[in-house]
Amino acid sequence: MSTHETGRRQRVTVRGAASLLAAASLFVAPGCSKKEALKLPPPEVYVTKAVARDVPVTMEQIGQTAGSKDVEIRARVEGYLESVSFREGDFVKEGDLLYQIDPKPFEAVVANARADVATKEARLTQAETEVSRLGPLAAQQAVSQRDYDNAVSNRDAAKAQLDAARAALDKARLDLGYTTIRAPLSGLADLTKVKPGNLVGRGESTLLTTISVIDPIYFTASITEADYLKFAQKLASAGKTAPAQRSDVDLILADGSVYDHKGKLDAVQRAVDPRSGTLSVRLLFPNPLRVVRPGQYGRVRFVSETLPGAICVPQKAVSELQGVFQVVVVGPDSKAEIRTVKTGPRYEDLWVVTEGLKAGETVVVEGLQQVKPGAEVKPKPIEEAKAEAAKAGAPAEKPEAGKPSGK
Repeated sequence: MSTHETGRRQRVTVRGAASLLAAASLFVAPGCSKKEALKLPPPEVYVTKAVARDVPVTMEQIGQTAGSKDVEIRARVEGYLESVSFREGDFVKEGDLLYQIDPKPFEAVVANARADVATKEARLTQAETEVSRLGPLAAQQAVSQRDYDNAVSNRDAAKAQLDAARAALDKARLDLGYTTIRAPLSGLADLTKVKPGNLVGRGESTLLTTISVIDPIYFTASITEADYLKFAQKLASAGKTAPAQRSDVDLILADGSVYDHKGKLDAVQRAVDPRSGTLSVRLLFPNPLRVVRPGQYGRVRFVSETLPGAICVPQKAVSELQGVFQVVVVGPDSKAEIRTVKTGPRYEDLWVVTEGLKAGETVVVEGLQQVKPGAEVKPKPIEEAKAEAAKAGAPAEKPEAGKPSGK
């Protein structure tokens, strides 16, 4: 082999080695940059302070409305219904004519009873005259004592018969009065149950309609025995018997709207229902515009107690997993700590924490998914997030008249 060929092969070998080193450097360099990329900055989270405040605990119960007075209008005498004199489903005033039953048979009974009274009065007058005549004669023994005693007995019987005839006349007049049916009170009348021409009162007092007083209106709900005991114990410890004078009960109607007027507790059922274990409570609501009608379903909401100095955090700061509640607490060193807590009732957008958190501690509200236990975070007040969201959602300013809006 010549010296020229040997030199050429050495140059080729050196070049190959250089290429391999260059290729190796390409593989090594990305590895170094990847290790440097793992050192990420701490994630940003929005935080707020746990606050202590008095929290009212509300209770809601489902129930149904009813008239404060529900009066059934019934036929008290037998007869054919002649007319219905009110507008069904409308409001009636006390004394308004509602129904008229055929009065002719009862007028005849009254006339007969009046004639019977007149007959009995005449007989009593005759008997009294007889006693007056025989009295002096009996004293002189001009007539027998037996005749005088019979005259006195006839007078007393005539007086009793007159009293019975007068009672029968009163009864006949009363029945005649029952043929005209008037509203016993002012209220909302139901639909009529019987139409004109039908026989009513045969063997029973036929139900004709119902009148309800709906201002004020009742709302009846049922509470559990446990809720009642808790409520009663708190009232007893406060030295109260019942919040009857406080009008602080809200009525939530079927469409979700809150009724304009607040109600108050009116009465509590005497005993607990052994079948359901509940106790009925009755509340009273003003109804001046007659918006609420009997039979409507709804919910009542009232404050059952107040938790003084309760620790509260936003509801978004609490996470739940299989019945376990947790919050992320950020310490002074900006390190995150996942802490298990016990929660109480909710109030507006807050959640009461009964154990595991103190007032003034910082909790994460947004960015919980980015937090790892013990890892460092970059906390920012939640107020900044709200301000940024409000700024982003604000409409663009309109250009003034006469000035260009763009380029």
